Amino acid sequence: MFELIKVQAALKQFSLDGWLFYDFRGNNVLARRILDISEETMSTRRFFYYVPRFGQPVKLVHRIESEALDHLPGEKIVYLKWQELEAGVETLLRDSESIAMEYSPRNANPYISRVDAGTLELVRESVEDIVPSGDLVQLFEAVWDAEQWDLHQKAGVETDKAFEIAWSFIATQIREQGRVEEAAVSDEIMNHFNETGLTTYHPPIVARAAHSGDPHYETGTGSETAIREGDFVLIDLWAKLDVPRGVYSDMTRVGFAGLNVPESFTKIFQIVAEARDAAITLVEDAFQSGTSLQGWEVDQACRDVIDQAGYGSYFVHRTGHSIGQETHGNGANMDNLETHEERLVLPQTCFSIEPGIYLPEFGVRSEVNVFVDEQNQVHVTAGKRQTEILPILKEY
Repeated sequence: MFELIKVQAALKQFSLDGWLFYDFRGNNVLARRILDISEETMSTRRFFYYVPRFGQPVKLVHRIESEALDHLPGEKIVYLKWQELEAGVETLLRDSESIAMEYSPRNANPYISRVDAGTLELVRESVEDIVPSGDLVQLFEAVWDAEQWDLHQKAGVETDKAFEIAWSFIATQIREQGRVEEAAVSDEIMNHFNETGLTTYHPPIVARAAHSGDPHYETGTGSETAIREGDFVLIDLWAKLDVPRGVYSDMTRVGFAGLNVPESFTKIFQIVAEARDAAITLVEDAFQSGTSLQGWEVDQACRDVIDQAGYGSYFVHRTGHSIGQETHGNGANMDNLETHEERLVLPQTCFSIEPGIYLPEFGVRSEVNVFVDEQNQVHVTAGKRQTEILPILKEY
């Protein structure tokens, strides 16, 4: 449900005159979700919805779809001709100087850049400044309430158990059969999800040996997919409770199908774990001291550790991503590689911290989820963070 009071409070928080929502044929999914427009709603004409910091919003809709925003508060302006559309935009913004839109300068952050350049040109004729709405969007797309925090914790209990089930299955199959297929391990995890009321958009990644060196490896597609004694194994899994507003738990852990983990694996894991922990510590320190924190800073704290260890060129993705009702949510990412993420890390949001080093022979990733609660307490969820590579045949 659209929350006008909450939107206007956010505009006051960020010292903006207003927020201009724009969509054409569903290309601005962020605006549509915040405005509570269903994915099934047909929309073929442009609309604008302007929410000022004070006063009532104004809708600008086409005559053919004049009812498109009737569920929202505010007066309505109906246009037919393009000249009326342009005049309508000017009317919406006549008392505003600085507004937010789903826009990113130079498309530096494509996750929030949903408004085309031509529309921005039109809007700039009426306002002095258009700023990215990324932090505003977070308040409505990434902030969790108490129920969602509870749902995440419950999902985390089962994702944590899923690793135990997977490691035990690998150990049993190797002892009894001498091998186990990556896909069979993935199926075992999916069975656990189904039995415990979890759902996911894609099966987990189970990657042996060199396959683990591919961050987005598709399980079962490698040249040799059987896990045998002596193999390094990476498992990346994600799921949420199959209920309305459920949010994901997304974890990665690594193991070795043997009794004693070789030093070559342990060395790389320790670097990755140190980088992960440096990022977590930065988040904890920032929220304890009340210091504002942007996503790129978390990435850099993590990346610095791996760079200093000499493996920077093998850390080929961002440190983390926003987590919500989708695995990759619409909040701030922990990224200073693919983008320079300037969105703030906000209370009541969740994100992954998942550094990795990907070598030709094997790859190590350690992924945890971090949630900052309403009291600025930082939680690492879904069990204890991994501190060493699991010797699968020793522990199971």
